Amino acid sequence: MDGDGATQGREAWAILEAAEQLFSEAEVDQALNRMAQALHDAVADRNPILMVVLNGALVFAGHLLPRLNFPLEVDYVHATRYRGALTGGDLAWIAGPSLSVTGRMVVLLDDILDEGTTLAALTRSLYDRGASQVLKAVLVTKLRPRSGDLAADFSGLDVPDRYVFGYGMDYEGYLRNAKGIYALR
Repeated sequence: MDGDGATQGREAWAILEAAEQLFSEAEVDQALNRMAQALHDAVADRNPILMVVLNGALVFAGHLLPRLNFPLEVDYVHATRYRGALTGGDLAWIAGPSLSVTGRMVVLLDDILDEGTTLAALTRSLYDRGASQVLKAVLVTKLRPRSGDLAADFSGLDVPDRYVFGYGMDYEGYLRNAKGIYALR
């Protein structure tokens, strides 16, 4: 999108109005409830660190964390391949975790499992830092082939192999605040 900020915002909102809604806010809430129960069953007694991958997982984490009724710590990493673009490039590290992960279970919270490049790199980095176990929880898994055997341990929803946005996932830096999950037409 070209132009000033106000024009870009209007263009982004027009994209939202023309997009196909894949999942409503209520459907996302139901998926979050299922994920919270699955996480409780798997890690509630492990004192995990939930590691939020910024910026995409910010909304996802904000809705998931209040549903988790067990002891946990929260930290974040900021790594991106998109930087506002529609396709991923090289992984850029902006900020690493501040908590020590040595000997700890870490649950990575990310918005989407697409190609898996970011989650694979973060998983390797956390093991290199001494994590005892790294699990991956994503709001959505894109239904597409991936190299290797990378999969999410916890996934809320499956989406087609299309450009999706909303509920934390962006369209050129915008529309993370869309209430639901949408795909470009």
